Amino acid sequence: MDDLLQQMTRRVLRHTGEQMTETAIPRLAIGAFRQPEPTMTAVGAGVCMVLQGAKQMMVGRKMLRYSAGSCYASLIDLPTTCCVFEMAGDAPYVGTGLALDHGIYTALIADMPEMPADRGLAGFHIGPVSRDVLEAWDHLLALLDSPADIPLLAASRERELLYRLLLSPHGPVLRQIAREEGRLAQVRRAIDWLRRHFDESFPIETVAGIAGMSVSSFNRHFRGATGTSPLQYQKTLRLQAARRLLAADADATRAAYAVGYESPSQFSREYARLFGRPPKRDASLLRENLGDVTGIVI
Repeated sequence: MDDLLQQMTRRVLRHTGEQMTETAIPRLAIGAFRQPEPTMTAVGAGVCMVLQGAKQMMVGRKMLRYSAGSCYASLIDLPTTCCVFEMAGDAPYVGTGLALDHGIYTALIADMPEMPADRGLAGFHIGPVSRDVLEAWDHLLALLDSPADIPLLAASRERELLYRLLLSPHGPVLRQIAREEGRLAQVRRAIDWLRRHFDESFPIETVAGIAGMSVSSFNRHFRGATGTSPLQYQKTLRLQAARRLLAADADATRAAYAVGYESPSQFSREYARLFGRPPKRDASLLRENLGDVTGIVI
């Protein structure tokens, strides 16, 4: 499959500089990076394919790594605490990502033959893909070379790619997007609420109740889906939001209060523990370097 990966890499490099680019194809992003500095990402629901090089992401306390020919699929927003792009020798890291559209997925799943019930709670999956998946993804990327065809052909080619992914080892995770019930759906409801209220203080019973679980059950299932605890998830959301404010030229005290901290000193300690640098020093480096990327990450 190396020939196909190289072809896809050339397609991407024709249409992006050394950054992430939202393309004219709906929900499709591409990018190339030579930046070895760890950066911060918030991975939304979607799939990411590495075409050249490799990437490492820290989710909770688990380091995830995937390289060319491997795909990451997630149904939930996972705030990572570290993301490192690995170069392929002198060549840049190259990847592409597709954000998930709930309506398209559920319509496609409804049209497919019934499959065995999926067990387990995992909200994300990493693994190599087949040539069928790569060919379908290349068909979608090929529209970048003929933009006039995008309005007529993008929807059918996206559907082809999603169909291949649903039949792949990523399928058991992705099929859960159509479910309105089940433990993962309950955790997703809690995550949606946490992302809207991360700067507030509340008892764990509140968010467990939103998920429709007891506190002990919620803690267990939340960690199983995200790799981290609800409290750490909220703390990471707060610190990521503060980092964005700092990169935009806010001072540390103002950023701390804005994201819900009552003690600037506690904020500084937790910030340095997560990012490896105190807020002021990290902010100056952020303004010089790549900074922060949000959404489905390529």
